[in-house]
Amino acid sequence: MELRQLRYLVAAVDEGTVTAAAAALHVAQPGVSAQLRQLERELGATLLERGPRSVTPTEVGRAVLEHARAALASVDAARDAVAALNGLLRGRVAVGMATSLPDTVLADPVGDFAAGHPQLEVVLREGTTDELVDALRSGGLDVAVAGFPTGPPDGLSGRVLVESALVAAVAPDDEFAGRAALPLAELVTRPLICLPRGHGLRTALDAALAAHGLTGRVGFESGAMTLLLRLAARGAGVAVVPEPAFGAAGVRALERPPVAVPLDPEVRTRLYLVWRGGGPSGPAARALLAALLQRV
Repeated sequence: MELRQLRYLVAAVDEGTVTAAAAALHVAQPGVSAQLRQLERELGATLLERGPRSVTPTEVGRAVLEHARAALASVDAARDAVAALNGLLRGRVAVGMATSLPDTVLADPVGDFAAGHPQLEVVLREGTTDELVDALRSGGLDVAVAGFPTGPPDGLSGRVLVESALVAAVAPDDEFAGRAALPLAELVTRPLICLPRGHGLRTALDAALAAHGLTGRVGFESGAMTLLLRLAARGAGVAVVPEPAFGAAGVRALERPPVAVPLDPEVRTRLYLVWRGGGPSGPAARALLAALLQRV
């Protein structure tokens, strides 16, 4: 078993296909396929289910993947430690961001950090809050920005970046427009336009409704906040979004922007910068976290 085989396995799962893994690693695709087959022969088990458009780990593959990530992280940490002693920051750091967030949240601080450390490979990936949490725990990400109703889950540490109330977004001529507040019991009488399950904002909304014995009827789901607001402006339903979303340039540019109505009772969510408990492993990841804590 070789380290490159483990690296190829992790890349194939993370990228979704062997071809994409080869491109990300800058190696030839046949070589990656051959090494993965060799690894399976050595272990005597199939690690990947190979479909026409994607690969997924088998049960054995998932077990091996956990150890492969740990082994690669240890090797990378050793290399980073040597580089740090030599006054250099080397290696690879990965940052996660919830798909619903505006790109301005991380673009400047991450871009500046990457520009200031050209010997580092800095990767930015999007996902739902649940996906980002899983990636942080497995070592696939070093830090992430995501929303949580009350705080990061067990095993993760974080700092609150923004706390905001959720509001209902409706068309200007909607019957709810102009209300001082919209009771949750009335909110659920209309089709809801909201983020998919797995996002922190959606978790906060579902928890608030459940606490009052209510269930919403979801008409539209999207990870793009501006799309939710556009649909609400067209009268397709009631969008539930964080209040600061109304300050986005895309919303202000709408010919007929939606109207914000506070919810009753108030529902709040928090945006966090999160990382594994105890801090990221490796000097490069720690330097990235320090830089982000100063900027975001």
